[in-house]
Amino acid sequence: MAAAAALEEAAAPMGALCGLVQDFVMGQQEGPADQVAADVKSGGYTVLQVVEALGSSLENPEPRTRARGIQLLSQVLLQCHSLLLEKEVVHLILFYENRLKDHHLVIPSVLQGLRALSLSVALPPGLAVSVLKAIFQEVHVQSLLQVDRHTVFSIITNFMRSREEELKGLGADFTFGFIQVMDGEKDPRNLLVAFRIVHDLISKDYSLGPFVEELFEVTSCYFPIDFTPPPNDPYGIQRDDLILSLRAVLASTPRFAEFLLPLLIEKVDSEILSAKLDSLQTLNACCAVYGQKELKDFLPSLWASIRREVFQTASERVEAEGLAALHSLTACLSCSVLRADAEDLLDSFLSNILQDCRHHLCEPDMKLVWPSAKLLQAAAGASARACEHITRNVLPLLLEQFHKHSQSNQRRTILEMILGFLKLQQKWNYEEKDERPLASFKDQLFSLVFMALTDPSTQLQLVGIRTLTVLGAQPDFLSSGDLELAVGHLYRLSFLEEDSQSWVAALEASGTLTALYPGAFSSHLLPKLAEELQRGESDVAREDGLMKCSRYFCCLQALSAISTHPSIVKETLPLLLQHLCQANKGNVVTEPGEVIAVCQSLQQVAEKCQQDPESYWYFHQTAVPCLFGLAVQASMPEKESSVLRKVLLEDEVLAALASVIGTATTHLSPELAVQSVTCIMPLFLDGNTSFLPENSFPSRFQPFQDGSSAQRRLVALLMAFVCSLPRNVEIPQLHRLMQELLEQSCCHSCPFSSTAAAKCFAGLLNKHPPGQQLDEFLQLAVDTVETGLASGSSRNQAFTLLLWVTKALVLRYHPLSTCLTTRLTGLLSDPELGPAAADGFSLLMSDCTDVLTRAGHADVRIMFRQRFFTDNVPALVQGFHAAPQDVKPNYLKGLSHVLNRLPKPVLLPELPTLLSLLLEALSCPDSVVQLSTLSCLQPLLLEAPQIMSLHVDTLVTKFLALSSSHSMAVRIAALQCMHALTRLPAPVLLPYKSRVIRSLAKPLDDKKRLVRKEAVSARGEWFLLGSPGS
Repeated sequence: MAAAAALEEAAAPMGALCGLVQDFVMGQQEGPADQVAADVKSGGYTVLQVVEALGSSLENPEPRTRARGIQLLSQVLLQCHSLLLEKEVVHLILFYENRLKDHHLVIPSVLQGLRALSLSVALPPGLAVSVLKAIFQEVHVQSLLQVDRHTVFSIITNFMRSREEELKGLGADFTFGFIQVMDGEKDPRNLLVAFRIVHDLISKDYSLGPFVEELFEVTSCYFPIDFTPPPNDPYGIQRDDLILSLRAVLASTPRFAEFLLPLLIEKVDSEILSAKLDSLQTLNACCAVYGQKELKDFLPSLWASIRREVFQTASERVEAEGLAALHSLTACLSCSVLRADAEDLLDSFLSNILQDCRHHLCEPDMKLVWPSAKLLQAAAGASARACEHITRNVLPLLLEQFHKHSQSNQRRTILEMILGFLKLQQKWNYEEKDERPLASFKDQLFSLVFMALTDPSTQLQLVGIRTLTVLGAQPDFLSSGDLELAVGHLYRLSFLEEDSQSWVAALEASGTLTALYPGAFSSHLLPKLAEELQRGESDVAREDGLMKCSRYFCCLQALSAISTHPSIVKETLPLLLQHLCQANKGNVVTEPGEVIAVCQSLQQVAEKCQQDPESYWYFHQTAVPCLFGLAVQASMPEKESSVLRKVLLEDEVLAALASVIGTATTHLSPELAVQSVTCIMPLFLDGNTSFLPENSFPSRFQPFQDGSSAQRRLVALLMAFVCSLPRNVEIPQLHRLMQELLEQSCCHSCPFSSTAAAKCFAGLLNKHPPGQQLDEFLQLAVDTVETGLASGSSRNQAFTLLLWVTKALVLRYHPLSTCLTTRLTGLLSDPELGPAAADGFSLLMSDCTDVLTRAGHADVRIMFRQRFFTDNVPALVQGFHAAPQDVKPNYLKGLSHVLNRLPKPVLLPELPTLLSLLLEALSCPDSVVQLSTLSCLQPLLLEAPQIMSLHVDTLVTKFLALSSSHSMAVRIAALQCMHALTRLPAPVLLPYKSRVIRSLAKPLDDKKRLVRKEAVSARGEWFLLGSPGS
């Protein structure tokens, strides 16, 4: 009885298996295959049992039935190949090899089974070769469907990955068999795999035997690739994928050279642009593996093809690829190792290039001068030998041509070509000074450069300045006499030339050369600049609110431009600071613009010092105490205060001083920052002036206690310093400082100092680590804000504090920022503070320049604008709908500011719900709201034309109305929007065309040139609307 029960238990699973097999084979159901595979993986059945269950199906006389049986087995093996034993693999391989001779309907399923077995780790040695031989002999691969051909390529790939040595034992037979498999393949999915196989055949040193040309032919027949992927291609194969894969094959071995190079020459000479580009790029890749032997017979033809493309092409891309190919050819010839008796092809190749290009450099009309120069420079840039050979032959010719031509534009062209060859010299190092190709042309080059610098043509001067800079970069090339002359020319150009281009270029060149020759500039230029500064000639004038470029201003710019070397900084910085101090004593400087100009130069020096920690610390410990000292001195009460002292306390001057101090602090190391902060904090909290250069003052410095309003203004300088410190620097007496800042932020007697205190408090809050002390500071701030908003005298100051504290918390994602933003939103309905609250949203979304900056180590989280938008725009929209009519503009203004500074990809999904409010904002009388909204709408017209088309009537009406606004900025923005409207679908716009053209005639007569310019551009686009090709 027990034995019978056991038999029944064993028969039950087999019965279930036979049922699944029957459902798959005869019932044409796909699900049973996965079920069987799952049961095999779980141990329910063995592979042998599956084969036994399939027995009748595998031997069925009907091919389709046999195919279904083998298909089931193959699908099971694909999922369970890791469970197979070596003995099982052997029997399965023999079975599948035998079935390769079966009916063609069976072959796809057999190949799937072989693919599964090719993945098995239990595959015994020798069977991989046996399988491939059987496939090569029994299967006509190219008569199969794409998926089955892909299976064959996969089998080969798997065996090459796991049985490399066995396959190499086949010798050239394996290569020949693969050639037969690949021959005629057309599907891009299969070609990508096939190209990888060919590349592995070559790169892993499989034997190609006598089949090199056949292997080349079976791959090169696809060159150049002409494939356009179908729309919505699920496989994602791009043309470039095939191009790069095929190129990797063609350029993988020098053995293809004799077949490939004629093909490349043929395709370069064709009329098809893509073929030219592909061929030149492939040639470029081949040069990395070819040598002189492979290139020798084809060099004349290759050069002729490249020359023709550069001389005659209408495509910049073809020209660029041609030059790159010439560069690679020359580099290949330069790098090839030669036997003692071998011919050096580089010299003859370069001689051919020179022979074909030299005469074009001498043509009077200079028609082909640039193409010739480009070809020569491409070859010269390939190696030191090529550079020397070409430079020695071309430079004398170009120098001669420069003197032959008298027109400035021709001379500029020739000098630019010379400059190109000079730049190439910087790529190569020459051990001996006399080895340099430029050594014999030194005097002629400097004579030519100095002629260019004195020429009246600005463009020739600019090329001359660039050439001088490149010559100066050549090691030990400039003599002391040359340097003195060069410095003299740069000094003259920095002061005497009215054209801004020459002036800027001269300053840049001075900075570059000073870093290389600090001694020469210290001896020859600095004394002249110091003398110019000491003259005290202050000819700064005001024109339309901008500073005129005077000699004084140019001198300051020159001093900052040459501060590119530590030794020079130690001369220019004291000079600038001494100038400020002497002006303070002698009442020489009288205009704020002059002090600001000095501060701008100091700031530029500080920025240049940021790359060198030693120079930066020198600048900080020299300039910061001096500037604090001058400001403290200016804030002291005196019977007869100097003019400068009054100037130093003006808003814009204090802002300029603060900018210098901030720039001089942001890059301090924590250790040095601690040294500095221990001096400056006692100055402001205790009046300790001991670290200032001149610390004898008539009274105490108390900006926080009972100090005068002049002293309170200097909190702006403290803000610049402490808000630029690294986050991990501990500030002494921080709690006291924060209390003092809060108290001063609500002082209504001096808005400048109260705002500076609020910004300083916010900057410190933003950097403060989370914890109890931060919570205390926040509670103090909230209490101060609420108290101030409740009183009448300091409401504006309390609002400013609220705004800056909110920004500090918004930037760092602090939880309290939500409450403060809600409080700010509530103030939009306030009759007094509503407009200011609306403008406050602009501040919250904008990047600051003085505090709360990433450069100043503030805690600025990524995508804070997106988060602010998500959290607050729904409340703004809701508040707008619920607000009385008289305060609705405030909500529109706030919303407009938020949307205007939001990344457009974030705004586009929300556009349908917000567009009606934006359109209503255009009717707001506030020009700031109008301008902000127009700036927001213009890019949306380009990026979301379908949505905007639904409101075209309203848009046209409002834009045309705003094109007559009293504000010039609004008129310009409205006309730019009218221009952007033409990007909407033409059928939507055509009904408005005549009306718009008539209306845009009015701004054509606007009194402002910029408005007229935009009107012409917009009206022209509307005229072309609907015309052919528009």
